[in-house]
Amino acid sequence: MSEILFETIESVGSLIQKKKISPVELTKLSLARIKEYDPTLKAFITVMEDEAINQARVLESELQNGEIRGPLHGIPIAVKDILQTAGARTTGGSKIFENWIPDEDATAVHRMKEAGAIIIGKANLHEFAMGATTENPHYGSAKNPWDITKIPGGSSGGSAVATATGMAFGSIGTDTAGSVRLPAAMCGTVGFKPTYGLVSRYGGFPFSWSLDHVGPMTRTVKDAAIMLEAMKGYDPKDDSSVKKNHAIYFNESLQSLKGITLGFYEPYMYSGIDTDVKRVIEQAFDQLKFLGAEIVPIDLPGINEALDGLKTIAQSEVVSFHDPLLKKHGDLYGDDLKFRFQFGRDISATDYINAQRTRRQFVQNTMRQMSGIDALIGPTNVQPPFEIGTMVPEQAISNMFTLGKTPLANILGFPALSVACGFTKTKLPVGLQIIGKPFSDKKILEIGDCYEQSQQWFQALKLNRNYMMVSKS
Repeated sequence: MSEILFETIESVGSLIQKKKISPVELTKLSLARIKEYDPTLKAFITVMEDEAINQARVLESELQNGEIRGPLHGIPIAVKDILQTAGARTTGGSKIFENWIPDEDATAVHRMKEAGAIIIGKANLHEFAMGATTENPHYGSAKNPWDITKIPGGSSGGSAVATATGMAFGSIGTDTAGSVRLPAAMCGTVGFKPTYGLVSRYGGFPFSWSLDHVGPMTRTVKDAAIMLEAMKGYDPKDDSSVKKNHAIYFNESLQSLKGITLGFYEPYMYSGIDTDVKRVIEQAFDQLKFLGAEIVPIDLPGINEALDGLKTIAQSEVVSFHDPLLKKHGDLYGDDLKFRFQFGRDISATDYINAQRTRRQFVQNTMRQMSGIDALIGPTNVQPPFEIGTMVPEQAISNMFTLGKTPLANILGFPALSVACGFTKTKLPVGLQIIGKPFSDKKILEIGDCYEQSQQWFQALKLNRNYMMVSKS
């Protein structure tokens, strides 16, 4: 029965609705898997066993009465522990909030519950989401399930690990410079950062108000669409929230990518890339062309200045939130965060305003460059995951920029998908990134789904996951 934990949300949801497995049975299987593997992998900070079973019983009762909330009805999902969960502690990955129990759910969590998802636990993360490795000095470092000596990426590392290993069918993560997509790529799963404002951030510890996103992490692209459909929508509690109500989920997969034009900016996308990762990405490009897509060169003028601006914006905004906490609890922060705060305090108001101006100009320029182009493509991670414990605090800011090409979509605010596209020779996953125009979220997911289906990727990963869990745990 444990094999069912590696099935898709779509397929298991169908089994639940046909009463071939109950929400309670499924939840107990997920909890048993967490109990078996999480002591090694450190995917969770808090496992919500009682709450999850109680949720499952309510949903099972509804099912018996013919009430079905949708495809997520009875599906166990993890939540990154930076998003509030009513009645269950929310630590932010920090000792400062070790015992804080919120009295309300984050909007994204609330909407997932309303859609029938069962919150199985709070996933481990880089402290306050401020890093790319999920090496957490307070709750333990999350381990990459393909090689437990390596990082899983971050900051949503625990969410990616839980999803990859069958401890949850999906996870809710957050993404400020790639924190959903980078760990998804490094753990062989799917991560999606929606268009800025499409999913409410209300109820989460902020990293950077103008860069933060909330998004789904799953094992297939279509499952990401299912989760995003449930989470999206206007929220008056979030000032960035937009009134867009277009459908995200799609029943039928694209059979080809004929008519799709994809832009590739090689100077950025291939800078600093590992040769083995590049080999995998080029194979993915060949497959996209085989499916009918046209890949054309594109220029992104001002990209370096824009990415420097992202660092300025993020570090300035994070200090503004943490300053009161630093005065009271400065000694409780990890060493890498202390270094980042030092950098942020040196940023002047003029620097911040100029960075936002540079950002606005870059967005306008990129939109012009993307005229006639459906999406940008490139690698998600340009380096394979490195060994846990080898990072020094001074690398805290640069890691997200040297490990992957994810920050581009955050400074733009455009939707971005990471989908598994292969393995290095040392059997470590690589992610293909697809970045679309604002509110083309569904189109980007459809392109990624077409690629994924052509590779029969889920079936291949099921076999490889058996290898992963047996040989590495």
